[in-house]
Amino acid sequence: MATEVKPSPRARLLEATAALTYRDGVSIGVEALCKAAEVSKRSLYQLFESKDELLAASLEEGASAYVATLLPPADDGRSPREHILHVFEQLELQASTPEYQGCRYLAVQIELKDPSHPASRAAHQVKANLTAFFRAEAEQGGTREPDLLARQLSLVFDGASARAGIGADDLAGLITPTVAALLDTADMR
Repeated sequence: MATEVKPSPRARLLEATAALTYRDGVSIGVEALCKAAEVSKRSLYQLFESKDELLAASLEEGASAYVATLLPPADDGRSPREHILHVFEQLELQASTPEYQGCRYLAVQIELKDPSHPASRAAHQVKANLTAFFRAEAEQGGTREPDLLARQLSLVFDGASARAGIGADDLAGLITPTVAALLDTADMR
């Protein structure tokens, strides 16, 4: 009979922080995080300088999985236009789940309001990377203003994820045609 290996205290803290801050926001207390992770406060402060550092580490840890759920596989033979539409199709899929509360990275930036906060910087980097992806695809797709299109796509992404996250809109049948119209206007291939 094999015994189940319990994740390390660090891994449990990162996972609990991701889950609880997504559900309840960044103001969640250290005690609640420690309880959920089954880790003492002493252990938390041995592993991380502060709750702020824990939150930043949790965001950084989750970034690659977040990106993997949104971005298409590299060199998959699809056009830049199709790559961009893929991101919004994935957003639509995520937003259709009952647990969806919007983009975690955008929520952190809004809640913290301090661009110098370690977690805000981590979230900003993830969002900047998404905009950079849009820009690279826009440039490959032949649009005349790839910077502008990338910023417009980021605006649509953030607005759509926020509205879906608060239950103001169902993205099904709304987001893809909106993005397609924007891509058409930009002469995106």
